[in-house]
Amino acid sequence: MKAIILNRPKDFSIKDIDVPEIKEDEVLIRIKTSGICTNDVRDFNGDCSYSYPRIGGHEYCGVIEKMGSAVNKERFHEGQKVVQYIIDDCKECYFCKHGEENICEEHPKSKIFHNPDGLSGYGGFAEFVAAKAEDLFVYPEETSFEKMAFTEPLACVANSINRTNIQFGDDVAVIGGGTMGLLHVILAKMKGARVILSEPLEERRKKAKELGCDDVINPAETDPVEEIKKLTDGRGALMVFNTTAIPAVAAQAVDMTAKTGTTVMFSSMHPNDPVPVDMGAIHSYQKTITGAVSPTIKSFHQAVEMIGKGLVDPSVLTEAVYDYADFDKAIEAASRPDTYKVILKFGE
Repeated sequence: MKAIILNRPKDFSIKDIDVPEIKEDEVLIRIKTSGICTNDVRDFNGDCSYSYPRIGGHEYCGVIEKMGSAVNKERFHEGQKVVQYIIDDCKECYFCKHGEENICEEHPKSKIFHNPDGLSGYGGFAEFVAAKAEDLFVYPEETSFEKMAFTEPLACVANSINRTNIQFGDDVAVIGGGTMGLLHVILAKMKGARVILSEPLEERRKKAKELGCDDVINPAETDPVEEIKKLTDGRGALMVFNTTAIPAVAAQAVDMTAKTGTTVMFSSMHPNDPVPVDMGAIHSYQKTITGAVSPTIKSFHQAVEMIGKGLVDPSVLTEAVYDYADFDKAIEAASRPDTYKVILKFGE
């Protein structure tokens, strides 16, 4: 099979490697599309601690090509459209038992991140991947592979939204109007909130309004904290989702959060510099600061349901679809700060 192999930072090649062998409880997925995540861009640039050579790509989908002997043939069949829950959860550790499998203790130890004997990575930038049947989610036949490629990103955002308790009519602020920020806008609106986006790029503010965002702020021209307070009678937003990687913006997110409100740090910080926080205000006003990372099984299921039932059309955030052979052009596009989701296509 063909695979895009990152030999070292900024050095990739498309090579023929062996098709994965599947175990009796696994299926072989023929990958159709695979989204390029910000983390894939960071891997490409060497802004990670993972081992090389590496096959990136964790936003993939496809069809079942082959099934192991123990796979439930009443539930799965060849040709079925599927996505895979990408967290290698052990199902044994404290967090897996506690329903927080996205924080599995064993996942960071897997060959996904470090493999001294060969390839690391999730493997989605290739023509085939092996997956445990228990990790599969099935899509309706009519769902496009382009939409299916958004499953993991949407599941991450669903997990982020689930970590709050948005009520009808609540004020919600989203910082950052990229793909993940605008997915927050879409889901927060579905929860019945008034949504305010802070984003410096005019095109993204316009896109947010098209997607139902109620108010937009240009933080390059005005103080976003003060603007949020003006829009909320001085209170601030009850829920603030920071989808940027800038530490100074993270501090702003806490400042624009209302008394008793919740700040969600959705994005990892780059660079991961300390962020000053008024802990007195956290105490006195019962503010909550939390994080959101990766999808849970529940949020992954919710993403499949929303996309499969047509409740969310994430393809409105597709920047471009490239053939995998044009990975150089695709990663260049995904690396630009003003693009939305770039998707790789494998086959027809």
